Amino acid sequence: MSRETFVTQEPVQLEGYQAVMKPSKFGYSMVAIVGQDIIDKLEQDRISTLEWAETKLKNPKRSVLKPTPWEEVADGQYKIKFSWNEENKPPVVDTEGVPVTDETTPVYSGATVKLAFYQKPYILKDGVTYGTSLKLRGVQLVSLNAKAGIDTGDMNPEAVAELFGKTDGFKASDPVVTPNAEEEDDF
Repeated sequence: MSRETFVTQEPVQLEGYQAVMKPSKFGYSMVAIVGQDIIDKLEQDRISTLEWAETKLKNPKRSVLKPTPWEEVADGQYKIKFSWNEENKPPVVDTEGVPVTDETTPVYSGATVKLAFYQKPYILKDGVTYGTSLKLRGVQLVSLNAKAGIDTGDMNPEAVAELFGKTDGFKASDPVVTPNAEEEDDF
């Protein structure tokens, strides 16, 4: 079964709690908002992915299909979630394709990124519960929001940088901090 890699051509925004560069007590995680175009592709891919999983079920007639790994949050806007551990940590690059390894890089809610990921089938140990999950291959940081105080396969940082190409924005070697106008005190 071949896996299609989905790449967000335009930057997407991160929303909610993020543990991208440094793990929380629950490990690494990322939540992003994507548009209908990505979801249409994922839904098409999910059909063939689930067909493959159904051939591996113990008893297909008693199987339980889990919901999609995305959730609609507004008209045409969907929340997708990723989680990973240290062994399958995806490469993170800046807009020039330079690997970002500094754990203190503020990749928080509001940051914009480009993502490369794939959809993977799973079957739980009970042999009847199945579905798909999204696995991150790589991340390109486009802009950071400093307001807040996977199976990566064989992809290395250079391969991830090649997927995204170069974009105007965040550079690990030359960060540009723009003051946030919302943080002014009125007291």
